[in-house]
Amino acid sequence: MTRPLRLYLLAGEASGDRLGAGLMQALRVEVPEVTFVGVGGRMMAAEGLVSLFDIADLNVMGIVEVVPRLPMLMRRIRETVGDVLRAAPDALITIDSPSFGLRVAERVRGKSIATRTIHYVAPSVWAWRPGRAREMARYIDHVLALLPFEPPYFAVAGMRSDFVGHPVAAHPVASAAEIAAFRTDAGIGTEQPLLLMAPGSRSGEVRHLMPAFAETVARVTERHPDLRVVIPVAETVVAEVTAAVIALGREPVLVLPVAGEAAKRAAYAAADCALVASGTVTLEMAAAGTPMVSAYKTSWLTAAIARRLLRVDTANLVNLVDGGKVVPEFLQDDCRADLIAPAVLALLEIPTERIPQVAAFGGVMAALGRGGEPPSARAARSVLEALGRG
Repeated sequence: MTRPLRLYLLAGEASGDRLGAGLMQALRVEVPEVTFVGVGGRMMAAEGLVSLFDIADLNVMGIVEVVPRLPMLMRRIRETVGDVLRAAPDALITIDSPSFGLRVAERVRGKSIATRTIHYVAPSVWAWRPGRAREMARYIDHVLALLPFEPPYFAVAGMRSDFVGHPVAAHPVASAAEIAAFRTDAGIGTEQPLLLMAPGSRSGEVRHLMPAFAETVARVTERHPDLRVVIPVAETVVAEVTAAVIALGREPVLVLPVAGEAAKRAAYAAADCALVASGTVTLEMAAAGTPMVSAYKTSWLTAAIARRLLRVDTANLVNLVDGGKVVPEFLQDDCRADLIAPAVLALLEIPTERIPQVAAFGGVMAALGRGGEPPSARAARSVLEALGRG
């Protein structure tokens, strides 16, 4: 009889919660008697995880922005480390959120050298602080990478690392019927221009991006008075987005978390173009085939520090995987409506402007695993092999 498997999962934000839920499902297929404890959000809770605390406590971005919340974050780190040690799992799996998860893993390894440690979503050592891979090797045994070029960075530092594919590549694409139903239910005409806006999944992102996004909408609306705006809202920023949309001067269609993933994907595909925060949502747009403009802004001090550390000149994952600058991107000082609005208008008004993006999306999705085994299944098998259970 197979020995039961007990895993401690730690996800600190919405993207990690989604990955954690998929991993839980896939692990149950392989090892039905597996049990889970740890920290997660709504989607992991739906899979049976009772979270140690609300992951909204970890909803913080930027170097400077962390400072006022450090006492609370350090308390959560101590609580989580103690909980892991009490649970005595077969492995601790930290999912994304490296600033929190890796600190927990380091402290757990310091107190329990026998605890196996796995990190899901390789930190961007290719983008900044390449020395982090060597640091991680002291307390992380195995890394699951979402991007195909990442494993060598960790292997050379002494860790096992597998490319498991990006979950976005396995997402179903909304059908024509689902798109039509979304527009009908939202009161959006078949020919009415629809702009999707995604201002991020952290409160700091929403705070920094919404002013420029709102002004961009105002400028675009001058040329397209019948423009509608749809905003899929991450569960970590429902209150922030709901308050911020007042500045739009028009009522957007909000796709709240309770609407489900299918509704969100229908919104992605229904939009004529998108204005999004540089990050994972750019891949979701690529999966839906929706051309986009991306932007990102943080505090001036965080940006100044980041400029000294960054080794890449884009934060857009589509551009990174594609290797070019197919998606227009406006970072920091360039995150201004007078620059962003013309790029959005070009996508709305000039069909040929969309062609290079749409052409690149297929290659990006193929590189991330579209058409192959689901990434969650590959991740589950990689975890089990790392634990000698493959």
